[in-house]
Amino acid sequence: MSETEVDLEAEKYEKHREAGEILAQVREEAADRVAVGTTQLEVAEYAEERIRELGGEPAFPVNISVDEEAAHATPSADDDTEFGEEMVNLDIGVHIDGWIADTAITVDLSGNPELEEASEEALDAALDMVEPGVETGDIGAEIESVIDGYGYNPVVNLTGHGLDQYQQHVSPNIPNRAVSQGVELEVGDVVAIEPFATDGTGKVTEGNDEEIFALEREGSVRDRQARKALEQITEEFRTLPFAQRWLDAPRAEMALRRLKMNDIVHGYPVLKEDDGKLVSQKEHTIIVTEDGCEVTTE
Repeated sequence: MSETEVDLEAEKYEKHREAGEILAQVREEAADRVAVGTTQLEVAEYAEERIRELGGEPAFPVNISVDEEAAHATPSADDDTEFGEEMVNLDIGVHIDGWIADTAITVDLSGNPELEEASEEALDAALDMVEPGVETGDIGAEIESVIDGYGYNPVVNLTGHGLDQYQQHVSPNIPNRAVSQGVELEVGDVVAIEPFATDGTGKVTEGNDEEIFALEREGSVRDRQARKALEQITEEFRTLPFAQRWLDAPRAEMALRRLKMNDIVHGYPVLKEDDGKLVSQKEHTIIVTEDGCEVTTE
């Protein structure tokens, strides 16, 4: 590796760390604002603006998943939904020049602290296992064992994931259950580990609601509003997920519909636990080191 390549590699990790430092602060500030009677939009917009104030950019819209929701839920521009006595998961991302940190925390307003604790303890146990050469399937087995010990089930069709520049989900996947064929982690891998625990059977399926989207491919459309939206998506968000409420184009919903019809963007339907049961989540981003890992989002 040339001296220039070494410098670029070092700069990449520094940007991951910077993103993680911002994210750790924003996560705690946002979690403190989750309370019965506060609106979801207020918390989401606070966190996204705070990320920018601190020198980062949102890597994706703040996910606010409530009760049986597990992922991909974010408020719309005119959403006035208030938090109730619910289990609330905040999943937040920050990037610096495309280098990402990803974290999640459960704020339990529902009176089920053990379910919240199950995902938190599973994450701690997984982090303790990380070192070069450990197989991702073994990490998944440890996550499953801890959650099972609480009397709950892991969500088996959601996984942790690698992170790359402007790419939120790349290999390796980090399962939340034991799998026979895993991937060995290597020094320098940047991954997000995110156990999900539930008092349901442990599978999620897609619902009907979509508020988060991402660019699928380059393309062109005739509609003026769709072209304006595509220009913003390409220049501002690139391949990272974005919220419909982030778009400046008038009639953004219609513009997105046209872009979807042309397979230029795709949506992320809200994922819900199959039995309608509660889901908790805890997530950190790590860099694999020679003797373990560095948690960038603590």
